[in-house]
Amino acid sequence: MELSLIVVVVIVTALAFDFTNGFHDTANAMATSIATGALKPKVAVLIAGVLNLVGAFLSVEVARTISSGLVDETRINPYIIFAGLVGAILWNLLTWLLGLPSSSSHALFGGLIGAVVVAAGASAVNFGALLSKIILPAVISPLLAGVIALVGTVIAYRSTQRADDATVKKGFKGGQVVSASLVALAHGTSDAQKTMGVITLTLIASGLLAPNSGPPLWVILSAGLAIALGTYLGGWRIIRTLGKRVSDIQTPQGFAAETSTTAVILASSHLGFALSTTQVATGAIFGAGAGRRIAGVQWGVAGQMAVAWIVTLPAAAVVGAVAAFAASQGTVGTVLVAVVAVAVAAGIYAASRRSPVTADNVNDVPAPVAPDETREVAQA
Repeated sequence: MELSLIVVVVIVTALAFDFTNGFHDTANAMATSIATGALKPKVAVLIAGVLNLVGAFLSVEVARTISSGLVDETRINPYIIFAGLVGAILWNLLTWLLGLPSSSSHALFGGLIGAVVVAAGASAVNFGALLSKIILPAVISPLLAGVIALVGTVIAYRSTQRADDATVKKGFKGGQVVSASLVALAHGTSDAQKTMGVITLTLIASGLLAPNSGPPLWVILSAGLAIALGTYLGGWRIIRTLGKRVSDIQTPQGFAAETSTTAVILASSHLGFALSTTQVATGAIFGAGAGRRIAGVQWGVAGQMAVAWIVTLPAAAVVGAVAAFAASQGTVGTVLVAVVAVAVAAGIYAASRRSPVTADNVNDVPAPVAPDETREVAQA
């Protein structure tokens, strides 16, 4: 397999990952607005898709972190990057099937790190950058977003407690249109850059770009278009989880969650932190739920999500490592990895069609019932 061909294969695979990132993470921006009725489902994903594309042009700091700071680009090649992307894509598809809002970003980092360790050794990974730019933000950002959303929700309810309910609901619905749009813009600024970084890393590793180069314009445009298209198609399974299975989200909570998510993502993107927008948005939604009523939050769902978050990076790393070992055997191994990946992806998609979630039934889930409310129903 010629170098030019494997570079093309890696770029296409990176854009495929970007596409899965889009539909996997649509819920980050639009789940609460769809759940409260502030936006119709199809309108919401259209707005999110357009603003993801716009956001891709606002910054390249995260892309530089990935292309020049996470791994030693002089010791890797496009085959390694291809293997890492396979690990990320398969984990994204599996968690999408299960409706779990896991981190697409950590799936990407895990797959890439696993592949690099197997093919080039652990010393090729910059573990200092991994800790400071990825792991610490992963721990801090959802907690920070949750606290901000909790405080914002308390303020929203207390400041409007004497106002007419219909007026309050209408006002916050309008606010949600703006705040959800800002989350979508911030998501494009953060997550589209990760694919830009991977493609740029590929071009550097293959000698087509100088070390420490930023992403070319065509890379920015293609990554923005891929994530926008994936976002438009809508990750309805995860939208249902965040919008309907965490708590009974009302418009003030949705506005608070979306506003806090935007603030944390934009600040982190400016600093070059490759955080998980999924974790930030999920933390904000739980915080907003607790701000209204702690008992109304489904903490069991939170536990399931936490497990998925913890497992994501190492699970994607294992798949990336296996794929890297196979791809390192040459052209036959690389083709085998591609064939297996396509077969697994097709199987996951086929399984999803047994119980499809669409724009028409995304909100068809009973609102979560708090434990004390369950007792009241039983006594009645």
